[in-house]
Amino acid sequence: MGKQEKVTRGVGTKGMPRKERERLILDAAAEEFGKKGYARGSTADVAARAGISKPMIYEYFGSKDGLYLTCLQQAGSRLVAAVESAQDGPSDITRAARTLEAVFRALESRLHDWELVYDSTLPADGPLHAAAVVHRRELNRMGAVGVAEFLGSAQVAEPLDADLATHLWYGAVSAAVAWWRHHPEQTADEMIYRFERISAVLQPEKSAKSLTPS
Repeated sequence: MGKQEKVTRGVGTKGMPRKERERLILDAAAEEFGKKGYARGSTADVAARAGISKPMIYEYFGSKDGLYLTCLQQAGSRLVAAVESAQDGPSDITRAARTLEAVFRALESRLHDWELVYDSTLPADGPLHAAAVVHRRELNRMGAVGVAEFLGSAQVAEPLDADLATHLWYGAVSAAVAWWRHHPEQTADEMIYRFERISAVLQPEKSAKSLTPS
């Protein structure tokens, strides 16, 4: 995929197959809710983005919550699947690189997916927050497992070290995505190469080995 860009809407959707129109609505809703959050997101603005009537949203998804939940489930599933794909391989620093690469590629042109999963404006009680927590916990679980295996391979057994390292990892990923939001012109490849350059500075010996032709 290319650089971050807004989805271009056509004028009207008459004659468009239902599945295609549904995807159009979901893309528009993901942008709307990702930018404004659940609390400020507007179904009227979603309809305007998608070039459809507001009643059509309710015909397809029943309610604002139904629309948001569908967007959230798709976004969370994409992120979880991306991180899962990076789990195979050595349990060393390259696992962090693989995971970040998977996250960057999953979020390219869809940074709003991250905002949907970690939307702080969701009501504390209710199905939307509960659904978001399911995806957050799974992402956190895989992160904790990766950190534990890395520290174990380095013979670091202190539980509090693992706890701190896990929090540092969560913070690093969130910070990388937040930085990307402020630099949306960056592609996934550019984000990956930037991380590799920073890693080379932080761990020059290991990075030099990984860059040495076999």
